[in-house]
Amino acid sequence: MKILLFGKNGQVGWELQRSLASLGELVALDSASQDLCGNFTCLEGIARTVRAVAPDIIVNAAAYTAVDKAESEPALAHTINALAPGVLAREARRNGALLIHYSTDYVFDGSGDTAWSENDPTGPLNVYGKTKLEGEEAIRTTSCQHLIFRTSWVYAARGKNFVRTILKLAQEQESLAVINDQFGAPTSASLLAEVTLKALLAVLKNSEPGGLYHVAANGETSWHGFAQAIVQGAHGRCEVSRNGLKQQSNLLSAVSSAPTFLRLAPDAIHPVTAHDFSLAAKRPANSRLDTRKLQEALGASLPQWQAGLNEVLDSLAWS
Repeated sequence: MKILLFGKNGQVGWELQRSLASLGELVALDSASQDLCGNFTCLEGIARTVRAVAPDIIVNAAAYTAVDKAESEPALAHTINALAPGVLAREARRNGALLIHYSTDYVFDGSGDTAWSENDPTGPLNVYGKTKLEGEEAIRTTSCQHLIFRTSWVYAARGKNFVRTILKLAQEQESLAVINDQFGAPTSASLLAEVTLKALLAVLKNSEPGGLYHVAANGETSWHGFAQAIVQGAHGRCEVSRNGLKQQSNLLSAVSSAPTFLRLAPDAIHPVTAHDFSLAAKRPANSRLDTRKLQEALGASLPQWQAGLNEVLDSLAWS
């Protein structure tokens, strides 16, 4: 079996390399790849890549994710998030390949307080959400075999994300204001990779028909609650390290590091509303995702969001 992965160096792509490698030959690309094109601004190039590799499975972990910047770069976001997935879908249909693609809770308008199901009407509030929705639609219209996973609040031990930003700020500041009126479930990249592998195996065994699924950790919190949990967990691990009980990391320690001293205490993280921040892109207040369809399909429950956070914090090199 041959798997073609785009976006290998992103948070999700990095984890997917680890989870999918056992299935067969894995060709992993990013935008800087030389021999084959992984640059999603070159639509003809990625089409040629798919034809050259002739994969059984195409996994698209590449995306334009700069939510605020997308407001001033709508054409670029549209090319990467909408047009490129459409190209992959057409090539997947031509080759008879399965396409796996990742989308976002930002396709919804964030109203109410009920978790969004796959059948709920969409209504993105910003360019990023609009282009990701267009990418979903481009895939569906080709009628290629596909799995689309909508997820929320993705983070990992590497890359640019909320967890790493909070850890950095916790070293620099003694107080911090974080939004407390937007709610969702922080979801680790490793969980997404694990779910992808399980769903893929189910499809290959013809026990899963594919389609659209919501993937997020169980439970919910606000950005404020998430920040407090990050700092609380970091303080505990710093204390362990200072007491000479250095944790040995077998995951990502070569590329990830953690602070040994934090200036910020959890109770010094102050709750504020989204209106207190001036951001270019409007965010949904309700990012809760209903994952019952996925859990029924896989016959397994998803872990609480705190479990993923602890896994990522444990993977950092606390020294």
